[in-house]
Amino acid sequence: MRSKDKELMASIERFISNFTDNAGISPTMQEVADGVGSSKATVQRYIAQMRKDGILDYSGWRTMVTTKSKSPIARVPLLGSVACGIPKFAEENIEEYLPLPLSLIGKGDFFILRANGDSMIEAGIDDGDLVIVRRQNSANEGQMVVALVDDEATLKRFYPEKGRIRLHPENSSMEDIYVDNCEIQGIAVKVLKDIEQ
Repeated sequence: MRSKDKELMASIERFISNFTDNAGISPTMQEVADGVGSSKATVQRYIAQMRKDGILDYSGWRTMVTTKSKSPIARVPLLGSVACGIPKFAEENIEEYLPLPLSLIGKGDFFILRANGDSMIEAGIDDGDLVIVRRQNSANEGQMVVALVDDEATLKRFYPEKGRIRLHPENSSMEDIYVDNCEIQGIAVKVLKDIEQ
């Protein structure tokens, strides 16, 4: 690689590191391009190479940190509410981005939904809690999933059965939901909640 290329790579690395340290979140591709005075396409090529070389970790939704960063941060979108009761339509309108340490959530593509209802209370998820979801389209039996059923999203335990799917609420006063099929949006991995006294 020519020295000019190495200089741009070092400049990109410095910019990402400084931006993350100062803002508490990682920059977007456009912010990096603007910050180093280069095109977005060029920055994308360099970031791909830096990721390959182990200089940069870019593993999910705007999760871009240099491997030298002290505490890598993921910028995770809060997308609205998910039903913890009767299935409810989940609008993917980003309310805000929450900076979360990668040491808390791990690597992957994540989003956050606000729990709505009481069907998951026996799993410790109360109305208003924030549920961190790893985006994926498959699940193992018993995992807690965000499932899309007839354009409505719900948070339930996933149990595939012969010819149908059972979505199980974690509330003994509620009954299971049986569907012929559903689309898995992701797997719940963490819950953020307020502690009331």
